[in-house]
Amino acid sequence: MNSAKHLLPLAIALHSATAAAADSVEEEVVVTGRAQEFYLESETRVGTKVATDIMDIPQSVQVLSAQLMRDQAARQVTDLYRAVAGVSEFSYSGVTFRGFRDDANVFYDGVRGDPYSGFGVPQLFNFERVEILKGPAGALYGGGEPGGTINYVSKKPRFEENTEVNLTAGNYDRLGGSVDTTGGLSESVAYRFGTFYEEQDSFRNNADAANQEVAGGLLFELAENTRLTTTFDYIEQDLGGNRLRGVPVDDDGNFLVDRSYNANEKGDFQDLEALVLQATLDHWFSKNLSLSTTLRQLDNERDQQYHESRGWVDVNGDDKEDVNDGTIKREYRKQHRQNAETSLTADFVYALDTASIDHQILFGGDYHKVDTEYDYFRARYEADGVVNLNIFELNYGETDPSTYNLRNMGSDGAKSDRYSVYLQDQMELGPLWSALVGVRHDTFEDTAKASGYRFEDNALVPRASLVFKPLDHTSLYLNYSESFNPIGLGEQEDVSEEGSLDPETGNQIELGIKSEWLDGSMMTTLAVYTITKKDVTMANPDDGGLDDGIPALINVGKVESQGFEATLVGDLSDSWTITANYAYNDTRMVKGAEGQYLINTIIENDRFSDRFANAPRHQAGLWSRYDFPSINSSIAFGADYVSEQFSFNGQRVKPFTVFDLSWSTAWNDTLVQVNVKNLLDKEYAVSGFNERNGHFPGDPRELVVQVTQNF
Repeated sequence: MNSAKHLLPLAIALHSATAAAADSVEEEVVVTGRAQEFYLESETRVGTKVATDIMDIPQSVQVLSAQLMRDQAARQVTDLYRAVAGVSEFSYSGVTFRGFRDDANVFYDGVRGDPYSGFGVPQLFNFERVEILKGPAGALYGGGEPGGTINYVSKKPRFEENTEVNLTAGNYDRLGGSVDTTGGLSESVAYRFGTFYEEQDSFRNNADAANQEVAGGLLFELAENTRLTTTFDYIEQDLGGNRLRGVPVDDDGNFLVDRSYNANEKGDFQDLEALVLQATLDHWFSKNLSLSTTLRQLDNERDQQYHESRGWVDVNGDDKEDVNDGTIKREYRKQHRQNAETSLTADFVYALDTASIDHQILFGGDYHKVDTEYDYFRARYEADGVVNLNIFELNYGETDPSTYNLRNMGSDGAKSDRYSVYLQDQMELGPLWSALVGVRHDTFEDTAKASGYRFEDNALVPRASLVFKPLDHTSLYLNYSESFNPIGLGEQEDVSEEGSLDPETGNQIELGIKSEWLDGSMMTTLAVYTITKKDVTMANPDDGGLDDGIPALINVGKVESQGFEATLVGDLSDSWTITANYAYNDTRMVKGAEGQYLINTIIENDRFSDRFANAPRHQAGLWSRYDFPSINSSIAFGADYVSEQFSFNGQRVKPFTVFDLSWSTAWNDTLVQVNVKNLLDKEYAVSGFNERNGHFPGDPRELVVQVTQNF
């Protein structure tokens, strides 16, 4: 994909055109002032692929609204995890989801195609809300981990005439701005155009970030019963000093050096460029039958050059690494990744009313094709010219990548094809009971470009749920759902001569109760669940090496996750809104090959532990805003608590609690907002990695000032 580093002329031209279109109908606009909105969303598609009241979805669901994102000054997805019960930060944009590490169950407008894949961090400028479905979703969305699914709902063209300009400033030299405008070009065509840019230094050494995005689209009312929505999204994310690893710690989780430590040099970077084109056609054949089909095309490129810690240097000559000296050996990685992805989804919805049961039947299918390129060069240790780094007396700048002995580690391009069909029936069994049943069949084919090795398999995934409504504002549900996750092509190729690996499978039983309070202005969800993940791939202790007829990997692992979640969102009064959550989770490996462990399990003092890394037992989040209408102002307060965790090497990640504060005031259509994140400047780690890379530090105190003007 050709680089487009400077999009300002295009942005100005497009904005001028859309502004001129807005001016042509300006006399029709009535300015009524900007009103605060609240956090409760009552409907979503994420749990059923059909617009459904959250009270009727037989699974735990959370929807994070645009107003919540605005109030929290959220810029990237990691800013939102505190608002989601059972979700905590793992690394980059990856999460621990009901105990399971996951960075792949990500959808955009209900379809696959993540422009930030490959260690990027999703920015929130182009999204109107974020939807979270808890637990397995294989019957709806196909392959993935059983913890949950995140769906980003993008902003769309609208006939409503509005232009919003936002300016942002803050510490660490944060500076940015955005323009977002919508309106009608004619009675049947609407537009949206937006552009965003923000840059900021980091509290980590040698690191900074610059994000720019241009997005928009056109909406065509082709007929009374037909609508076509087209969108585009161009993204550049330039992260200096990345990929960021952690800060070294002792076994009790105390940072050995300042949290600003970074193993990267000043010239290291991770650059991402992506272009997404999407079109959705909605057609109503009749009042009972409709079709929604989405085509999504994604191209992205990621280039990385960075230094990675590899372990402490043996300074005593006793063949033991010595942390006391603080000298760490590094390797240098130069990597290029490129994805070309096509997603096509078609959903038919048919409403069928019978004498005793009303049905809403979903029949659909999707296709997802991915073509990847991956080139990898590496220089390791002083033998290849990579100078060691002393963490106590930082000696940045003494090493020069242009002199390294780079070794070609090979290319690893692949092609992947996913095909599926699915069927779902939402049934109203009477005034008190409803049920949902569904099934999906997936076929997946992977091909390694270099070797031509090809692997294919399939999976049949069911789902069944029952909802009971004893009261108008209360629903009890029982849900059974499954997941499957195909084993990666590289691992399949490793055992191709000795047997293939089955997909990892999971199932969940969830029991919950949802209630509406205060005339429907507040909703609570209480859920208990148990998830079992089976056929987990592990190293085979009986393997004797290549060509011995015994596979190196086998499907024997079994993991169980049990937990409880409680969420509350809504309005306590006309001026007071709140979102709060608590989650308890215990995830353990209950079966495995002797002497082996999973990627998420822990080695404590060189012994196996069945606890999962970065899987806290307790989490709690709170955000509450109180409005003062008489002075057009509001204040908000937030808190985030995560209990003790452990890294892969069993090093403790200490529990933490951080607090946030916000104040905003409005004059007509101008909003001024000040957010203070990590109010008490708590020093903490959000998660752990391994001993040589340490823990991922949380952000120190941060001040964000925003001025937003609506026209």
